[in-house]
Amino acid sequence: MSLSVENQPEQSRYALLQDGELIGVAEYDVNDEAIVFTHTEVDEAKREKGMASTLIRAALDDVRDNSDRRVIAACPYVRSWLSEHPDYANLQRR
Repeated sequence: MSLSVENQPEQSRYALLQDGELIGVAEYDVNDEAIVFTHTEVDEAKREKGMASTLIRAALDDVRDNSDRRVIAACPYVRSWLSEHPDYANLQRR
């Protein structure tokens, strides 16, 4: 099983792919200063296997590595994930 996460800016989302098949998305809006994560969803059959966490970690790592933007967690899952991972607190817009 091969898992990958790719930013798809033309669709305003990060896509979680398993063996090339789309199984999850983290949707976002972008403004000059921030990336606002609005919705996260993973295929029902893949839930409870850490797939959403893998998706969000990769998305936030990409923001950290390739942008000066801060993160706004409008999505409840992203907000919860960030509260459990204080090492990503510096990404959040205060």
